[in-house]
Amino acid sequence: MDWDDIVDGKILGPLMAQFGTAITYMPVDGGSFQITGAYDKAFFGVDPVTGSTVVTQQPTVGIQVSQFPIEPQQYDTLMINKTGEQWQVREVHLDGHGGGRLMLNVPGQTDA
Repeated sequence: MDWDDIVDGKILGPLMAQFGTAITYMPVDGGSFQITGAYDKAFFGVDPVTGSTVVTQQPTVGIQVSQFPIEPQQYDTLMINKTGEQWQVREVHLDGHGGGRLMLNVPGQTDA
């Protein structure tokens, strides 16, 4: 059984078609291509040194790896076509089953 093919083609593809949004992806090495990804501005809590709880956002894009002609990498940029928002990839987390999540930053931001 080809697990990557089953998950990627039969599960991730229909999910992206239903819940994804159009994205222009721009690799750090140049060029661009279109993908569909699950864009989210998830909230999470941070407990800073002061002991106060601060809630912040962590923008992410869930991806289907087969949509990429080259593997996504840190410092690539992308644009959410619907809103015009531009982001830079901070971290790439591939799940080994045809999917992954890109953790995003404002372009040029050096911290999380």
